[in-house]
Amino acid sequence: MVEGDGKRGPRPRPRIGVISDTHGYLDPRVPRLFRGVTHIIHAGDVVDPAILSVLEAIAPLTAVSGNVDGDELTAALPGEVTGEIGGVRFVVGHKRKRLMKRLAAGRYAAGPDGAPPDLVVFGHDHVPAAAWIDGTLFLNPGTASSPDEEDDGPTVAIVEAVPTGLAVRFIPLERSPDAQRRHQRPKPPVEERKA
Repeated sequence: MVEGDGKRGPRPRPRIGVISDTHGYLDPRVPRLFRGVTHIIHAGDVVDPAILSVLEAIAPLTAVSGNVDGDELTAALPGEVTGEIGGVRFVVGHKRKRLMKRLAAGRYAAGPDGAPPDLVVFGHDHVPAAAWIDGTLFLNPGTASSPDEEDDGPTVAIVEAVPTGLAVRFIPLERSPDAQRRHQRPKPPVEERKA
């Protein structure tokens, strides 16, 4: 797919790899699945900075921090960010509710003209979902690690610019016991009740 802008000639249409909630585990298939994307967006809960290095080796990367990222990542990554990828204006943040409040308050315009973004990406819920509202694609790629037993299976997404707008495809990954082990937190001791 190519499109022209009348100035520089044809350029490839954006193809964006979207991932979230890796929780310190990157499925070994992700680099192959994201091969050929023009950009990658990580919507937080990275946990291990080495994951960002792997993703940056594939394509330019935009990443935000999530609620379980440690001090190092929280200091290094923004909480929310706006940008543009080949004409696709986007906003990304980890928590949907917070991001939606900020969008509704007009805190994030995705261009100098104040236009709404074409793509809004968030994670946190571990549930893959896509909805088009007033021409904007709201996307949760799901969790790439499915660290909690009750999570749906792990997924990532690919967003492509097509002549009619944006198309999204969810790609299932394998559930990994290693991802679940990395995410387990020690349970607090249960106090015995006195009769």
